[in-house]
Amino acid sequence: MVSDSVLEIFNAMKVRKACTPEEAKKRRKAVVFCLSPDKKRIIPEEGREFLVGDCGEKIIDPYKHFVEMLPCDDCRYALYDCTYETKESKKEDLVFIFWAPDEAPLKSKMIYASSKDAIKKKFTGIKHEVQANNKADIKDRCTLAEKLGGNIVISVEGMPL
Repeated sequence: MVSDSVLEIFNAMKVRKACTPEEAKKRRKAVVFCLSPDKKRIIPEEGREFLVGDCGEKIIDPYKHFVEMLPCDDCRYALYDCTYETKESKKEDLVFIFWAPDEAPLKSKMIYASSKDAIKKKFTGIKHEVQANNKADIKDRCTLAEKLGGNIVISVEGMPL
């Protein structure tokens, strides 16, 4: 079961209404989700999110910071609000990430894999999904760019590919 707070976070992240620069800074840039201690609900992982306003002030490279938030030895789900540029225009899209590192316990991989559909059904309108099994799979912006549109993507988070 997906907790209501996960849905609230998703809905807040996907709505891109016009707002002041100060309001925009309070939007979430990335959030990591985990299973509750009883393994029955998907919940936001405490302390595993950062805001658009943190980028540039505290965080120089938001994508790298996001990748570092993922644990090396357990599975997670995540939403990442990616800013990228194609040859035609600048874009912003939410990316759903299923993180299942090779080092994670088999039981954890099985539970997360079987719960993935539940969270994905709640995340209506997500165009991009990444499944990663080690940091090498996702630390490179080119891998993310491939999922976002392949060779038409020329930069991710303002950094050229």
